[in-house]
Amino acid sequence: MSQSLAEFADLLRQCEHSAVHLETRDAYAVPGEHPAFDAWLAGERQDWNDRSSWWRDDWHGLIQRTTARGVAVRRARVVGEPVSDYIRWEHYVTYGNAACGEEVRWLPRRQASELLLPGNDFWLFDGKLAQFNVFDGDGRWTHTDFTEDAGVAARCADMFEAVWEQAVPHDKYNV
Repeated sequence: MSQSLAEFADLLRQCEHSAVHLETRDAYAVPGEHPAFDAWLAGERQDWNDRSSWWRDDWHGLIQRTTARGVAVRRARVVGEPVSDYIRWEHYVTYGNAACGEEVRWLPRRQASELLLPGNDFWLFDGKLAQFNVFDGDGRWTHTDFTEDAGVAARCADMFEAVWEQAVPHDKYNV
């Protein structure tokens, strides 16, 4: 099942308490990111003081509206070190995530071995609905699976919290 940003936004709008996201890949082939990623690789940088040049209301505005309602939006990224260029770029653009109220932490993969991470990245909404994002070997999103199985949701919540507890806050993690 593929998912549009509008469908994802509906999930966030339904959240009452929390939306957490665990990312475990060192690169993602996300449509639309390549020009921005390529520009960053070529040395272009954002003027973070010029919000209109980087703010995307479809994403940043959505997260800001969600956090303004009191929903905690947290993202934990498990990354290999030394980090890939893609992760260096993600770290750079995380300024935008933080500016709209999302909390982000980073966990070096070498510190995650005992956590027995899931096979797919996931979002967990209010601790009840798990959305697994399935990617192919080249980092392209192939489909999304959902479950409201209470046992799976509880394991996702436990896994996320275990990563979060060990992870480094964004402003303290250097790439």
